[in-house]
Amino acid sequence: MTSNAHPEELGAFLRARRAELSPRTVGLPADTGRRRVAGLRREEVAQLAAISTDYYTRLEQGRIQASAPVLDALTRVLHLDDDQRDYMLGLAGRPDNRPPRRTLQKVQPRLRRLLDDLNTTPAIVLGRRMDILAWNPLAAALVADFSEIPEKHRNYIRLVFTDPRMRELYADWESVAHTCVAQLRMEAARDPGSPRLAALVGELSLQDADFRRWWAAHHVAVRGIGTKTLRHPVVGDLTLDWDTLTSTTDTDQQLVVWSAEPGTPTHDALRILASWTDTGPVGDAPHRPPGTPARLEP
Repeated sequence: MTSNAHPEELGAFLRARRAELSPRTVGLPADTGRRRVAGLRREEVAQLAAISTDYYTRLEQGRIQASAPVLDALTRVLHLDDDQRDYMLGLAGRPDNRPPRRTLQKVQPRLRRLLDDLNTTPAIVLGRRMDILAWNPLAAALVADFSEIPEKHRNYIRLVFTDPRMRELYADWESVAHTCVAQLRMEAARDPGSPRLAALVGELSLQDADFRRWWAAHHVAVRGIGTKTLRHPVVGDLTLDWDTLTSTTDTDQQLVVWSAEPGTPTHDALRILASWTDTGPVGDAPHRPPGTPARLEP
C-alpha cells in the first residue's frame, strides 16, 4: 500500500456510506423480510460494483488497496458526491486524475449579500480568468457601469486593455495592466487547459503589443493587497487601498474591495460618490453621477 493510504479509515468510510443507502435507492428489489444490517449488504455493493464479495470484504477490513477502476465503481454505486469522492481517494492514497470540471460561475450567495451591505465601499467579485461576476453600485460609479457590458465580455483584464477610458482612469495604467497580466499568468498555471482562458489570451495578444510582451515574459503574481491612484471624472484624484478576500466555498471567487483611510480626501470623495449612487441590488445599474462614463465599450 502507498505510504499515504489509510485503509482502516477507508473501510469505515465505505461501511458508513453503504449503511445510508437502501436497495430501492440503487435499483435493487426491496426485501420482504427484516434486514439484519442497515443499508446495503456487502454482497450487494460488490454485485453492483462488478467485483467479488471477498474482494470488497477485504477492502472494508483494510486488508487490500483498491484500484482506481474499483474506486470509480464505488463512487457510482455508493452515490458519492465530489467532496466524498475526493475524501475516499485521499484515504486510498490515490490522486484524482480527472480534469477539473468548469461549470459556468455564479457569484456565491454570501458574497452577494456582503456586496449588498457595502454601501460606502466599492467592491466587485472576480472569478476565473478575472471574469466580473458581481459588483455593488459604488464600484460601478467608481470604475464602470458593468451592467451595460455584454456578459461574455465582462472581464476585468479585457477592459483594462481594450477600453481607452480605463487608461484614463488609472493614473499608472502600465503598472496596473502589467500586474493584471502577471495575475492571469498565475491562473493559467492552475488551469492550463482552459479553452476560454486560451481564447482571452489570444484575443488580447492580437490586439495589444504590451499584453503580448508581458505575457511572453512569464511574470506571475497573486491577487492580494495594494494601492492604486484613480483619476475619477467627477470626484477627482483618489488614492485607494485594495484588498482581496477569497471565498471558502469557491476559491475561484474573490471579493476585491477599495477603501481609504477615514478623514482623507479620498474617503470624503467616496462618501460623496456614494451619496449620488442608488444602493440597489448587486449587479443592478446604478444611478450615474453627472459626468461619469456611461459605458465601457467591449
